[in-house]
Amino acid sequence: VGRSKDLIISGGYNVYPAEIEGFLNELPGVAESAVVGVPHPDFGEVGVAVVIARPGARPDADDLLAELKARLANFKIPKRCFVETELPRNTMGKVQKNLLRQRYQHLFVTA
Repeated sequence: VGRSKDLIISGGYNVYPAEIEGFLNELPGVAESAVVGVPHPDFGEVGVAVVIARPGARPDADDLLAELKARLANFKIPKRCFVETELPRNTMGKVQKNLLRQRYQHLFVTA
């Protein structure tokens, strides 16, 4: 179901990014996705989805989240979704989720 270090504990629920990525990757216009957990003041941690569009496609982040809401339990839905051009990868070609976590870790932090 995914690596245990990628597990997101949101509001006391276990959320497995691989499950959400599987649903996202099936949606029209989506070539690839990654879901990471970031700190949240109310839930402890929440999911953030990063989606790479298929060539020529322009998926809308809000539409993608709406599609997920029709397929998944509410606690599994990422709080934010971003459409980007590429995912950070290491020399072996694996997605570097730690870099995505760093990029989005301040989304829900209030100063």
